[in-house]
Amino acid sequence: MPADDSEILPSTLLSAENLRTNAVFAHAIRHSRLALCITDPSQPDEPIVFANPAFSDLTGYAEEDFIGKNCRFLQGPETTEESLKQIREALNSDGVAMVEIVNYRKSGEKFINALQIGPVFDEDGNLIFHFGSQMDISTAREKERQMSALKTNELLHRLKNIVNVMTVVIEMTGRSATDTAAYSKRIAERLRALGQAHFATISNDEPKVLHLDELAKMLLLAYAPLGEKQVRLNGDTFAVPGQYMTAITLLLHELATNAVKHGSLRVEEGIVDLTWNTDDPSVLALRWSEHNGPAVIPPSRESGSKIISSLVRASGGTLTFDWHPEGLVADLTLPIVTKKTD
Repeated sequence: MPADDSEILPSTLLSAENLRTNAVFAHAIRHSRLALCITDPSQPDEPIVFANPAFSDLTGYAEEDFIGKNCRFLQGPETTEESLKQIREALNSDGVAMVEIVNYRKSGEKFINALQIGPVFDEDGNLIFHFGSQMDISTAREKERQMSALKTNELLHRLKNIVNVMTVVIEMTGRSATDTAAYSKRIAERLRALGQAHFATISNDEPKVLHLDELAKMLLLAYAPLGEKQVRLNGDTFAVPGQYMTAITLLLHELATNAVKHGSLRVEEGIVDLTWNTDDPSVLALRWSEHNGPAVIPPSRESGSKIISSLVRASGGTLTFDWHPEGLVADLTLPIVTKKTD
């Protein structure tokens, strides 16, 4: 790279009256951590005429590798025709545009490039250059892909659980039913409650503020075949922070599903105790305890608990399962500051 900052921009950008200004501007570009290159549309195949050191750091190419060449040397097998079309349209429109494109480093490693391109005009309004700034967003896109996959797995798991839970609910409700109309009404209420509980907690909309006692009551009464007689809630009243809503909701869904299929909610005498406290104002401690159910058999595989554990760990919390013979005990802790309400 040239040692003089005033020389790192093409000479046509400099003049006697703006030399000092351009030198300051050139210095800022040269030392910017954002990769930047400039191409000359007046030359055949619009070659690169300048790129800052950050461009070399990002791509792995030295200046002698790309000066005088078109930017297409960054393309590779997974570069899509759609992204190239967007670039051509942006260059022809004389406007600034952002395009995500798969590019390749000199090493052959691919990366997702958030490419911003736009025109540079002279004082008479004539197009003299195009600029392009590059940013590697591969990590961000991979995180989005992983979260999308996790959400898909979560939804599929819940759908399977709904079918299993309703099978048990129908069986248990039918044991004490003596009136067909009453039985049908009870089943319809259970289906409606279960559906509302799931729809309320898997919506893509911004979740409304829910207190833990409201959330727990909505979810557990939807699962408990005999309603309130099988559920006991005890804890402080506080709002569940939005960033922990998914982890807590999915945990309660999973525990309730397991209780209906294998635990205390499978029998009429079974009870679930859900307690929580915030004695430590920076930590939520929640305990799920089952009583009066069938003998507990620890599961042979993680299934849904693996998804929940991942969410809890991502939130900085801990989750343990203790398979007592008399009933499952699960303990959750989350590092949050709760806001108590009157």
